[in-house]
Formats: sequence, structure tokens, C-alpha cells
Amino acid sequence: MSPKASEELNVLARGRRVIDAERDALERVGRLLDTSFKEAVDLLVDCPGKVIVTGVGKSGIIAQKITATLNSTGTPAFYLHPADALHGDLGMVRGDDVVIVLSKSGDTMELSLLLPSLRRAGVAIIAITGNPDSALARSATVVIDCSVEREACPLDLAPTASTTAMLALGDALAVVLYESKGFTREDFALTHPGGMLGRRLLLRVEDIMKRGDDLPIVAPDAAFHDVILEISRKRLGCALVAEEGRLLGIVTDGDLRRLLERRGDIFALSAGEMMTADPMSASPDTLGTTALVMLESKKRTQLPIVGDDGALLGIIHLHDLIEQGLRP
Repeated sequence: MSPKASEELNVLARGRRVIDAERDALERVGRLLDTSFKEAVDLLVDCPGKVIVTGVGKSGIIAQKITATLNSTGTPAFYLHPADALHGDLGMVRGDDVVIVLSKSGDTMELSLLLPSLRRAGVAIIAITGNPDSALARSATVVIDCSVEREACPLDLAPTASTTAMLALGDALAVVLYESKGFTREDFALTHPGGMLGRRLLLRVEDIMKRGDDLPIVAPDAAFHDVILEISRKRLGCALVAEEGRLLGIVTDGDLRRLLERRGDIFALSAGEMMTADPMSASPDTLGTTALVMLESKKRTQLPIVGDDGALLGIIHLHDLIEQGLRP
């Protein structure tokens, strides 16, 4: 084996060793999970105030991720840096809050200074720590053990397996918490309006439909020439035939081609004679995904939008939906 190939295998083996160590840490915290986890979930479910997450160093970074997960799954939370808390931000904390504190050792200086103030505030404290005998554990209402046998770091120094274990426990708390609260896909979409799920569950055709002067509207007696001009001007591949604000039919460029194949004298026809009467339409509150399925099922690219009284309100094109990232 060449030296290069041997070095490559060595690097891969060391990478797998780190992953194996972190996997072992996750298996360990899974085995350690006990009734304290349920007690922590109950505290969070019943919390009348805010959920505050704090930690120092790498634990602080994990705390910020857990805060983000809680917020995105329906539990308002914020991250409190221990140093900032000691210099005024403790004013955010009230007695009806729940504070989640992350620390591998449970005995860091910043936490040692912060814990007496949290106790005086009367908050419930959930400790996620690798040291159940620490000052943090003694101050906590509930202690979740996240101790690991060793870090994935070969020096057993850099927080690696321990932070992975903390992150997994934080995710477990957040997920079980939102399940306990009955958090739904629709609720998730409300907190993620910019994401794909948000668009699929929240986007309605009234949000993106063309309306007013952008509508390609012709009267039933409009001549062939006028219909063609309106289709060309509005660039939607169709003209909507309407009278007194009510939709009567639609003339698409595809309709014109099919008419031309069947008969040669279409240039003398009016819009009313060329149109497809009572075309497929949707209401303004129709979901974008539903509109997309309607168009796909009928092999159409335009969908008129009408009100409950039959009034023509707008139109949506297949490309408008695709541009929003929607798929059937």
C-alpha cells in the first residue's frame, strides 16, 4: 500500500472514531434518561412565564440552538448569556419563568455567580449537566444527567461528545414538549412562513394573483382582433370573457389553435363564440398547492379567481405558483 493510501485510511479511521465516540455518548444519555426528563417536560408545559436557556462557552452555543428550536416549535424562549445576566439582563427574569441551564461541569465561575440570583428570583431551574454532584445540580429543580464517559477529542478535552449529548437532550425536550402541547404542522408553518412548508400550508392564491388592470379582460362581443391584442398585451396566454364584472368564459391561445384546426373562419368569431364557458375557477382563499393540483389535473396554465357571488377578482398562472417553490 502506498504511503498516500495508508494516510488516507488512517484519516478515515480517526474520523470514524470520533463519530463512534459521539454515537456512544448518545446511547449513554438515552440509557440515563429517567423520570427527571418527564419532570422537566411538565415544568415547561406548565410554565406560565418565559423559557430562558443559558450556558457558557460551547454549552452556550448549544443553548442558543435549543432556544431556536423551542421558538420554532411553539414555545417562546430566549437565550441569556450568564455574563450579560450578571450585568443587568437579570431584569428579564421573573419568578414564573423556567430556566434551562447547560453545563458539563456544573461548576463554572459564571454559573456559580448566577445561580444565587436565579434562586432569589424563585425560578424553576432545569439543569442539563454532566456532573450530577455539581453546584448547578444542587441548585436545580430538576437535573437531567448528560454525562459522557469521555470526549471524542483524543485528549479528552475539547467539548465534542458532551455537547452532542446536550444538543440531543435539548432536541428531545423541545420535541416532546411540542407533542405535549399539540403543536401541529399548521402551527409549524406559522413560525416558518418563509420556508417550503410555510408556503405549502399558508400561501393562498389571493396572495399572488393578478388583479385590476393586469387582468386580460374582454367583452363577449369583442372581435377576434381585440381578443388577440388583449392576450398579447397581458402576456398570460389567455383572455377572460366577462360582463358586468362577472366571469363568463375564457379564451386561451391553446383554444385558438384548436379552433383553427377545426375551422378556418375563426377570424370572424367574437370572444363569446370562441370562449370556453364556465371555466374551471377558484376562490381567493384557495391554497396555492390546491390551485396547482387543479391546473395539473386539467392540463391548464391559467386559473381565474372568482368570489362567492361570481365576481371576477383575479387570475393566477401556473408559473406564478412554481415561482413560489410549490410543487403538486
